[in-house]
Amino acid sequence: MHRRRKIIGYLVALMAALAQVVAQAVPVTAAPAAGPSIYRGRGFDTCQAPPLTTLSAWGASSGYGAVGVYYGGRARACPNQKYLSKRWLTGARDLGWRILPVFVGSQSPCVRASSKAGYPIGDDPDGQGTDEGRDAVRSASALGIASGSPLYLDMEAYDYADYDCADITLSFIQSWTRTVSRHGYLPGLYSSAESGVRHMELARRAGVGHLPEILWFARWRVPASTESEQVLAASAWHPHRRIHQYAGNVTETYGGRKLTIDRNLVDAPVAVIQ
Repeated sequence: MHRRRKIIGYLVALMAALAQVVAQAVPVTAAPAAGPSIYRGRGFDTCQAPPLTTLSAWGASSGYGAVGVYYGGRARACPNQKYLSKRWLTGARDLGWRILPVFVGSQSPCVRASSKAGYPIGDDPDGQGTDEGRDAVRSASALGIASGSPLYLDMEAYDYADYDCADITLSFIQSWTRTVSRHGYLPGLYSSAESGVRHMELARRAGVGHLPEILWFARWRVPASTESEQVLAASAWHPHRRIHQYAGNVTETYGGRKLTIDRNLVDAPVAVIQ
């Protein structure tokens, strides 16, 4: 009964927070520090880093200018990256591509995707977030992704209305964020607009600290926009700290090279490649 009252109280608080007028909401942090460049334009992400020949073919005619790269994390769907290396990243940079590094670490205990259920955050979310933040930094540095670059934690959709699960997930994200920031990188978060991103906005409105500095939100089958996401206050994660993933699992071909991708509109920092 106590747990039931606790969950009901949390849901009431969530509903009240969503009803607030937030036109004067305080941004989560100051604007990104000087260092990484801001890219504004179209981008894509795909499970396997494509060969440089494909990036070369796409760069001439696709209209995309940024590529999301799944560079590390124990829950990464494509762990055996055939092409991804320091040389690949410098090659992509030299072809004019901007890089969005994605780290797929432990997932919420109430994650909705069965494919991610085997990688839960455990009983020590703070310590686990610290360890995986260090792993994210080490892996990025080994690939030549310089400090000052954004690193995006991929937290797949979860039941943020489950109080205990939400608390564990938030603790992990906060710890990961602190650790990445302490090592000189910009912590970002990728998640569903209706779960992880909504959760971060509710936490921000409640005055919670150590939240990600950049939000990459997935909301498909709507017009691409970094400005009009309905769960975010207009002043939150702004300026230049949003990415909208607006379509997924689409196949496109340019220069005779085919890829299955997710489409993104980017207004956010991109990696500095050494």
